[in-house]
Amino acid sequence: MNTPALFTPLRVRNLELANRIVIAPMCQYSADRGRMSDWHLIHLGQLALSGAGLLTIEATAVLPEGRITYADVGLWNEETQAAMADTIERIRRYTPIPIAVQLAHAGRKASTEVPWKGGQQLPPGDVHGWQTLAPSALPFASGQLPPTALDRDGLRAVREAFAAAADRAGRIGLDALQIHAAHGYLLHQFLSPLSNHRQDEYGGSLQNRMRFPLEVFDAVRAAFPAQRAVSVRVSGTDWFEGGWDCEQTVAFAEQLQGRGCDALHVSSGGLHAAQRIPVGPGYQVPLARAVKAAVRIPVVAVGLITGFEQAEAIVATGDADLVALARTALYDPRWPWHAAAALGGQVRAAPQYLRCEPQRLRGLFAAG
Repeated sequence: MNTPALFTPLRVRNLELANRIVIAPMCQYSADRGRMSDWHLIHLGQLALSGAGLLTIEATAVLPEGRITYADVGLWNEETQAAMADTIERIRRYTPIPIAVQLAHAGRKASTEVPWKGGQQLPPGDVHGWQTLAPSALPFASGQLPPTALDRDGLRAVREAFAAAADRAGRIGLDALQIHAAHGYLLHQFLSPLSNHRQDEYGGSLQNRMRFPLEVFDAVRAAFPAQRAVSVRVSGTDWFEGGWDCEQTVAFAEQLQGRGCDALHVSSGGLHAAQRIPVGPGYQVPLARAVKAAVRIPVVAVGLITGFEQAEAIVATGDADLVALARTALYDPRWPWHAAAALGGQVRAAPQYLRCEPQRLRGLFAAG
């Protein structure tokens, strides 16, 4: 039998992926002052044994004020770096899966309560709150406190913080890095005309709105080891009239490719509180397809990808080069095993688990 497309290897810069399945970054809101906790060892540890080609650590704040909540993971000082390094070292004792980290700044969507306690914005006077920052003094939703518009010193501080976090990620030994420019967070806020009303060279035209995210990319690429991959996560559309759209996403993707970006992860939404998203299986795949048609670097599709044949079709037909799983992987951390069994592929399994291979599926597991 031919190897399913989903289980063919892929090289991204110097990173060898065993298959086309990516565990997407998923916030856990379980850190202590930015430091990873035992929860992250449990959570990432089980996903590291999933058989996926790549595991991505959740949105990791480059500054304390860049956290979505007070319980977000960070990578802004020696303490946060040491906590992440310890977690990764312990996971790598038992699995060779490549591990990436997503670097992020939440901008005006920062300073919120954790989701299971309501997720509301917390004001600067709250013990867990702080003043948010953004391209312009426009709140995300009606009734929220407006953010402070970043001045030139603020722009430089954020840019340098992304670079410093990238340097820390490189010193930890992470295999790849992703810049979060999606879901309504700071870099996406610069891209969208709905949130960027600046009158300087960072606002107005598409070229101007792309300027700061591209500067951040250049700083990160220069700070992270040259042989390791840097990707960007983008929102393909704001799902709101007059906002960021697929055409602009393609233009941004082309600019990133020209600067040495190694892959693009195409999601959508998160910028406007009144967005109207036509949610359904694979609803974001057309956005990934449009980006893939315009660039030569690998493209990742994500969003309600749950079926084995569905994922195989996305890769086999060329809509995207890889698929990313988020909630699907939380619900079924062995999804790559089950996909390989259903499609006739092979997946890496820890030697401690080899004896669970079903007799009718001999050859499903590759030791690792």
